[in-house]
Amino acid sequence: MQHHEGLRETYAGSWQGLTNAEIRARYPEEYAAWAAGEPVRRGGGELATEVADRSVPVVLEAVEKLPDDGTLVVVSHGGTIRTMLGRLLDLEAPVWERFGGLSNCCWSVLGRGARGWRLLEHNAGTLPQPVIGDDT
Repeated sequence: MQHHEGLRETYAGSWQGLTNAEIRARYPEEYAAWAAGEPVRRGGGELATEVADRSVPVVLEAVEKLPDDGTLVVVSHGGTIRTMLGRLLDLEAPVWERFGGLSNCCWSVLGRGARGWRLLEHNAGTLPQPVIGDDT
């Protein structure tokens, strides 16, 4: 197991530690822009694209070190994982929120297809069942 700073949660600047209600009350225009999907430095923090810029290279570097039949497990925060998924799937940043939140203790599964990364599971909360024909 390795710890990497690039996988930390999104830095939300002055929004850090505040409840949703407190953020709406203190930063109504900034919150409204963020809720509308505009690229906003919440509380002066990071943009989602900047989170992807620092996290995706960590994942790709680890993937390169895997054996052909290897599995990589990445543990991070929901927002960071969402940005990684969006970038790895080659989606535009404004649509990354469509993945929705990643629930606590849940995961997503990516696999490589002929044309790049594919989303196989998202927000899964139980161990996947074997597929008929899988060698177990």
